[in-house]
Amino acid sequence: MRMNALTLKQLRALDAVARGGSLTAAGEALGLTTPAIHTQIKGLEEALGMKLIQRAADGSGSELTEAGMALRETARRIEDNLSQAAANLLAIQRGQSGRVTLGVVSTGKYFAPRLVKMLQDAHPEIEVALRVGNRSSIIEGVERGTFDLAIMGRPPRHPPVIAEPIGEHPHGLIVPPGHPLIGQGMQLDLLFDQTFLAREQGSGTRIVMSRWLDRIGDGRIYDTLEMDSNETIKQAVMAGLGIAFLSLHTVMDELATGRLVQIEAPGLPLMRHWFLVRREEERTRELALRVWEEIVEMNGSFLPRMTQD
Repeated sequence: MRMNALTLKQLRALDAVARGGSLTAAGEALGLTTPAIHTQIKGLEEALGMKLIQRAADGSGSELTEAGMALRETARRIEDNLSQAAANLLAIQRGQSGRVTLGVVSTGKYFAPRLVKMLQDAHPEIEVALRVGNRSSIIEGVERGTFDLAIMGRPPRHPPVIAEPIGEHPHGLIVPPGHPLIGQGMQLDLLFDQTFLAREQGSGTRIVMSRWLDRIGDGRIYDTLEMDSNETIKQAVMAGLGIAFLSLHTVMDELATGRLVQIEAPGLPLMRHWFLVRREEERTRELALRVWEEIVEMNGSFLPRMTQD
């Protein structure tokens, strides 16, 4: 049997014979001549090495053999699958189903899974693929079109993007329990004597920290110890290696359980915003726009909430 030699046209001819009861009726239904239908059926039989139609028992036309009926059932399933595929493709075209890739800066990994779950609960027909990376990699992904949408703390200047604020993003100073700065954070001399545990250069949190320290310290020098992730910084603070300026969304659990302490300091907590961004120069798919609108309408409900004292 040469199953790879079968064509949709042949299978449709076989189904038309079964429905019409003759080669002539099949030809009329498909807009083909009787010889053309005969050619399609003959091609099927030669590929399979089996007889697929026979003269009807009453002699009035043609009917399918047992092999023909088995093949027709397969043909009907194929037509059903094609019909479903067409519906799926149309839904994708209209922005009703499919896959959207969402890039999120690493600080956002503390709320991004919850956001994706909320989106999937609201629209199970849409697959949201989550990709987490540092700020540079997320911006690069936006520029290259790797991400349909992205969430970050500060929209980039390049590439040009459309940005929408989606919720407040508080930052604060974190120390271990019992640290001498607790209750003394307003004393700048004591504050600037500390070692600041910081993310890599180019990190959004690092940029905000540097600007805050430059502003309150009027250019004072301070020591930093660079680390590559928020998790490493949190563990280092708890171990007593220094203090950290972090997104408070990354330390909600530690603050709630007393493993870390947020201290008062000039201008803190510093409030920024999370932004949803997409490329300005590219036509955004309808499906991605649906997800964009859904996230904006959530009004930050997926973000961690500050614990009130």
